[in-house]
Amino acid sequence: MDLLLLIHIILVVSLIVGAPQANAWGKEGHFMVCKIAEQYLTDKTLSAVSDLLPAAAEGDLASVCSWADQMRFRYRWASPLHYINTPGVCNFNYSRDCHNSNGEKDVCVAGAISNYTGQLQAYGDSSNGYNLTESLMFLAHFVGDIHQPLHVSFADDEGGNTIVVHWYRRKSNLHHVWDVSMIETAMKDYYNDDLSTMIEAIKMNITADKLDQWETCSGKLATCVNQYATESINLACEYAYKDVKQDSTLGDTYFFSRLPVVQERIAQGAVRLAKILNEIFDGSSVDTKLRLSTAARAIQI
Repeated sequence: MDLLLLIHIILVVSLIVGAPQANAWGKEGHFMVCKIAEQYLTDKTLSAVSDLLPAAAEGDLASVCSWADQMRFRYRWASPLHYINTPGVCNFNYSRDCHNSNGEKDVCVAGAISNYTGQLQAYGDSSNGYNLTESLMFLAHFVGDIHQPLHVSFADDEGGNTIVVHWYRRKSNLHHVWDVSMIETAMKDYYNDDLSTMIEAIKMNITADKLDQWETCSGKLATCVNQYATESINLACEYAYKDVKQDSTLGDTYFFSRLPVVQERIAQGAVRLAKILNEIFDGSSVDTKLRLSTAARAIQI
């Protein structure tokens, strides 16, 4: 192979590998959202989900909850479906903010949740024309995405990707801190690097009062999704961006005050994902199901 061509290929690959990615929560965070959500699914919903999952998942929704990130290079058109950019303001307006870089409307994570929910409502109709397996995996992932505060954030800094920080001693960026670093640090410091232990701790804080608040929204799904996005941009401004500048060093003060936000958003994403899936596949209120004891369905990892 020509030496110059080989060097070019190496440079291209290194740029792709090193490019910042907007993968909300990282693999562990998405796994937790889906694993906790599974406990709140009705039997009818579990049956439909199992029917749609690829065989390799063996009926485990959590195992494919990061699929949409893994497909980001194959499905480049889906990249803007993972987030929402606001014009540097701490509020969300669907008509203003839900579009891609070409101005195409409804191309954002809020629009994607509504779109894939609509597709999944065609379950059982063999003539629907959708790949409902992919619709399910996209939906599960995007509900997680919209609950990561920096996935509804400022366009100018690409959701914190261009804000260089040090997480303790390690160079990183603000988006990666919220996607991955805080979860990894929490697992190491508090949960003996055991994901199942962290899941159990998050579940313990899902109280009946919180369920009342999290599952309630005024009106249709679109209204609920707008609420989720509004919560995230508010949290981005109040916690993620606050007191952070280029080259800031983020340590214990930042970690201790922000980790509860991360854990609660994972819990909220899980409860709301279960609510959406139950409404799609069971067609009835999930209030009673959501109020069952968190011990009602054992979590197996």
